[in-house]
Amino acid sequence: MNETAAQWHEVLVLGAGYAGLSAAIQLAARTRKRGNLRVTLVNPYDSFTERLRLHMTATGQETAEMNIPELLEGTGAAFVRGWVTAVDAAAKTVRIDDDRVLHYDTLVYGLGSIADTVAVPGVDDHAYTLNSPEDAALFADRLALLGRGTVVVGGSGLTGIEAAAEIAERHPELEVVLLGRQEPGASMHPKAKAHLDAALARLGVRVRSGIDVIKVLPDGVELADGSGIAAAAVLWTSGTRVSPLAGAAGLTVDERGRVVTDSALRSLSHPDVYAVGDAAAVPQGYGVIHRTCQSGMPTGVHAALSVLRTLAGKEPKPFRFGYYHTPVSLGRNDGVVQFTHPDDSPRRIVVTGRRAAKYKETVSAAPWATFVRMKKMPASGALWPHGGRYSRIRSAK
Repeated sequence: MNETAAQWHEVLVLGAGYAGLSAAIQLAARTRKRGNLRVTLVNPYDSFTERLRLHMTATGQETAEMNIPELLEGTGAAFVRGWVTAVDAAAKTVRIDDDRVLHYDTLVYGLGSIADTVAVPGVDDHAYTLNSPEDAALFADRLALLGRGTVVVGGSGLTGIEAAAEIAERHPELEVVLLGRQEPGASMHPKAKAHLDAALARLGVRVRSGIDVIKVLPDGVELADGSGIAAAAVLWTSGTRVSPLAGAAGLTVDERGRVVTDSALRSLSHPDVYAVGDAAAVPQGYGVIHRTCQSGMPTGVHAALSVLRTLAGKEPKPFRFGYYHTPVSLGRNDGVVQFTHPDDSPRRIVVTGRRAAKYKETVSAAPWATFVRMKKMPASGALWPHGGRYSRIRSAK
């Protein structure tokens, strides 16, 4: 390696989800004129996955395609398409597709979560998921072939609720059954939950709560009480898991495999590694941040600024985040927005109906516009524009 090459600081960002893409754009856009830092983003697809819209893809609706290399144009960041198959934290290398090796000086680890298809037998073999646009499209194809029949949605969290409502609205000929341990919207204010329950009833979704699915079969699901539900298709949204690569690399992880970070989003065991989004166990005063786009993008922005402060010889600032809302779509023209306290507990403020549907659409469309604004943002600071309480943070300059 020649002297000029040795002066480059290589930042490798793994995963182009909401958090990883935010980190890559922030870093590259802020340093493209410095000439001493290179940012490389690694992702298995060159299209950005709008996870907020996968329930629409799952019912055959078309959504806009967002090209990652196109979005990176002008920032100076490089893009590598491929699957991350190993991380060597000691050697500071990442293996791509088992045949390429990339070196890093600083790593931003953003390999997010997917549906847990391992915990319950038969899920991996017989259930559909919303792990990717391709998986969602496969489910849409299956629904299109069903003349009549029952579709089971396993998991009564927000993803399951939105998927069940979308399926019922787009395919009224099908019976949709939503199964879960908790009632849908259990953590919401009573007003929000009442609207959600009424919307699901209006759409004909049959809700069964207090249910444990112990096995997914080719033609239905088996329940813990010994009964079963026959189904022509099962969509699994219950539980998530993260990539085991961080733990295998020797990084300190929690019981769910997420990288445990300090207040600046640095790995506790490897301070040259930053973790963002669903891959990170980020501590806050109210507990560890849970999986949501609302917090994912701010972690990406903050990690980028922390890297820049560290390279400038300054101490990174602590990440502080408070939740703001929980928007839920209930088909294309209905929804509920539960506004929250910073710890994600519900406030009394609730928006429902068409206003809530428009609000949710605004939230779903916000990331793309935000990425574009990030490319043009001055180096003096970053303002998180939507979806959470995230303060202005000065850069390393």
